[in-house]
Amino acid sequence: MSTQNTAPATAPDAGLASGRIQQIRRYLMCRPEHFTVSYTINPWMEPANPTDTALAVRQWQTLHDTYLALGHKVHLIDPIEGLPDMVYTANGGFVIDNVAYGAKFRFQERVPEGPAFMEWFRANGFQVVEPVEVNEGEGDFLLVGDTILAGTGFRSTGDSHRELGDVFGKEVVSLNLVDPRFYHLDTAISVLDPVEGPGGVEKANIAYLEHAFDERSQAILAERYPDAIRVADADGAVFGLNSASDGLNVIISPRATGFEAQLRERGYNPVLVDLSELLLGGGGIKCCTLELRR
Repeated sequence: MSTQNTAPATAPDAGLASGRIQQIRRYLMCRPEHFTVSYTINPWMEPANPTDTALAVRQWQTLHDTYLALGHKVHLIDPIEGLPDMVYTANGGFVIDNVAYGAKFRFQERVPEGPAFMEWFRANGFQVVEPVEVNEGEGDFLLVGDTILAGTGFRSTGDSHRELGDVFGKEVVSLNLVDPRFYHLDTAISVLDPVEGPGGVEKANIAYLEHAFDERSQAILAERYPDAIRVADADGAVFGLNSASDGLNVIISPRATGFEAQLRERGYNPVLVDLSELLLGGGGIKCCTLELRR
């Protein structure tokens, strides 16, 4: 395990020199008490390889504690036996302004997670919208400023993008994923978050793995985000982009060394947390983190 959540990450002047502004987040997580890999629904899952549930829990706990140390709020949903992928809470829905658009999973192994997450949303005061179309929540939907980037190609359908736009009344930009290793949008794009520029103008910042997308999507990203960080395959392959940012601190895999350097160059503060055991199930930091936007 590796983590760097020491004083530089939380010091009041940590972002002053770079102009980065930390924004306190509210997250939903699920302790991986039942984590294992017993089936294959993505290229990372190999049931023949042994998994260590206790190690997965310890690594997850480090991520959980890192969020708290940085000042964020963490809510927990109870794990359910027989649903080992429930730890990947980002797939459980998409939340903006207290409205939770529920998930409808593509693979039968994960279908029961959808109702479990919707029950949690209802019990905790969110307005829940039942999905009609297949979608895997914040795994494929990323809020960048006032725009929603929406992934398709492996999990969420293009029709879910239309449904998403109807629910939230925001611009939805569809992006097509073509590399099966990066089957969710949050494995190929990291939202480094809007920051306030002169006069309070927001400037959206992202990082992405170019070849994870088809040519049309690459062109869209290049046009919309000319200042984006483009990461190397070596960093993408260790789920470096599957990260969480509060606008200043960016929690990433310690193995994404190139991305770490790029973030430092841009004035972000990388915070390193190892979730290597959970990567055996095809998930990383962002997969374990669903943002609850009240």
